[in-house]
Amino acid sequence: MAGWPTDEIEQLARAHEAAERLRGAIARRVVGQQAVVEQMLVALFAGGHALSIGVPGLAKTLLIQTLAEAMQLGFARIQFTPDMMPADVTGSDVLEEDRGSGQRSYRFLRGPVFTNVLLADELNRTPPKTQAALLQAMAERQVSAGGRTMPLEAPFLVLATQNPIEQHGTYPLPEAQLDRFMLAIEVDYPSEEDEVEIVRRTAAGSHDPIAPVIDKEEVLAIQRLVRELPVADHVVRYAVRLVRASRPADASCPAALQNLIAFGASPRASQWLVAGARARAVLLGKKAPEREDVDALAVPVLAHRLVPSFRAEAEGRSAADLVRSLVRELAVHA
Repeated sequence: MAGWPTDEIEQLARAHEAAERLRGAIARRVVGQQAVVEQMLVALFAGGHALSIGVPGLAKTLLIQTLAEAMQLGFARIQFTPDMMPADVTGSDVLEEDRGSGQRSYRFLRGPVFTNVLLADELNRTPPKTQAALLQAMAERQVSAGGRTMPLEAPFLVLATQNPIEQHGTYPLPEAQLDRFMLAIEVDYPSEEDEVEIVRRTAAGSHDPIAPVIDKEEVLAIQRLVRELPVADHVVRYAVRLVRASRPADASCPAALQNLIAFGASPRASQWLVAGARARAVLLGKKAPEREDVDALAVPVLAHRLVPSFRAEAEGRSAADLVRSLVRELAVHA
């Protein structure tokens, strides 16, 4: 690839520098939320999709829009509503008439899913039938519509936002839909100092435009670097052991947690844990991922794939709490 170094050390340095440019561009608009930004960049570098979860007003949409502006990639936004149909996502056939001959024919009009970065805003505001329109695109990077199967141009990244399911007018995302997301990113309230800075910036007026700081070829090169980064066997085995420990019927599941977990994570979680550890290592300029990179991504990779039992819900234990307990248990018995 023209302009991209062949030496691994130089590639890591360039990837780290590109990540810092993206962080800087995002910081011009979004105050704080460093952990959220890191996880979003991990998803980008690993080639996975990310779901941002939080109450309205926490800059989830602004963060994604800013990241998209900072990259020279195709961008589309879908504002999901209860009356949307699957064709509003994938596209549909339209009947056209040739003015000269009078002949009529169908032409497929591509929907907003045909892009590089898709912002699926308030995904759980739309019914499951429309949510499912994204499944094939997210899993296979292609769309079947109009009697044809059409590939999506790489890179393809879905960055979705979701309001808490306790709010009115929301539809819970099915487990199959949730499993397509590499990460589920919890966006929390800002600190007091960050909130003061947010108010100051808002009072100053509109946001300045963000110039692209990374192009498509560089994104693809970094994703390739992440895929080729070596991973030590003990790191892979630790990631697999962590995922297997989330399954209550597995012998490795801690006894204290077996009655608190209804369903654990699938092997897809193991794959994304290792891929995410690779991406985080590249993000930080490291030559190889370590166990701490797996631990840092345990909650965003596993929590939305783990189903707490009724007992856990009665005790007020969330899926994220259970994942943290798993990490602590494995640390004790390491």
